[in-house]
Amino acid sequence: MRHLLSTADLDRDSAVTILDVAEQMSVTQQREIKKLPTLRGRTVVNLFFEDSTRTRISFEAAAKRLSADVINFSARGSSVSKGESLKDTALTLEAMGADAVVVRHPASGAPHRLAVSGWTRGCVVNAGDGTHEHPTQALLDAFTLRRHLVGEPGTDLAGLRVVLVGDVLHSRVARSGVRLLNTLGAHVTLVAPPTLLPVGVGTWPCATSYDLDAALQGEHGRVDAVMMLRVQRERMNAAYFPSAREYSRRYGLDARRLGMLPERAVVMHPGPMNRGLEISAQAADCPRSTIVEQVSNGVSVRMAVLYLLLSGERSAPPDRAPTPGLTVSAGRTARDLTAGGAR
Repeated sequence: MRHLLSTADLDRDSAVTILDVAEQMSVTQQREIKKLPTLRGRTVVNLFFEDSTRTRISFEAAAKRLSADVINFSARGSSVSKGESLKDTALTLEAMGADAVVVRHPASGAPHRLAVSGWTRGCVVNAGDGTHEHPTQALLDAFTLRRHLVGEPGTDLAGLRVVLVGDVLHSRVARSGVRLLNTLGAHVTLVAPPTLLPVGVGTWPCATSYDLDAALQGEHGRVDAVMMLRVQRERMNAAYFPSAREYSRRYGLDARRLGMLPERAVVMHPGPMNRGLEISAQAADCPRSTIVEQVSNGVSVRMAVLYLLLSGERSAPPDRAPTPGLTVSAGRTARDLTAGGAR
């Protein structure tokens, strides 16, 4: 695989491989010197047409820790604000020698257009496109779930039950997450008011519910994790619920609902959070919350994605050079990382 545009690009084995490589990357990040020489000489461009904190910084940190050169592009203050098209921006980056382009764009499908257009010869990684997909967020969420609830490399999430709650309609995290979790064997339940569930959700590989209390109490089986989705007011052009207070009462995770969860269940949120709306401060900061950990896991997962897409004969030991793309075996990748060491 040359690009990562959607979680539909991943079958079970390739998804598990990414999680296994991310585990190896995470180990290297516990060292005093965190850098690996793996992508030395490669150039990664972060092409962000939307505001972002976690995703942009996470990709930047991931590329730098793999010793790649990083170019950060923001639409604000660039020629895009003067009317430059995506095509011309991409051609400019191609002229600069970009080996990978990490793109976030408000238009759904923009990363796919960039990948198939021929405007760039580099790998394209979707860092969020409109209300479509956010595959690396889904991967880091799966990585976090596996660490807490499974604990063994080489395994998937078979049998786990995950409840996703909130603004599914506008959530690219939900779209990517449902597909990837299903691929990895987990059972997903979406909980939201009817107005915040998309048309056609009945065809998604998950259950749906309008009652959060019932879902947390095991309406579709025991709950292993609950992920709260941000209410994306900036994408709302109508009244999707009566009031913030009513939404929080019906669909917010508070101390009372926290008490309904089984002892080992974890609390997740992709960030940024609307504290007091979809999640209370008590729930966000409780011991079972993985919200801060998800951020650090994001660096490891994005290191794994960049490594698998960009590593090849130039960056691997010559006696066991991996094939570029997301089809590298986990075992070989782990040995390559160990052999590479830290620099």
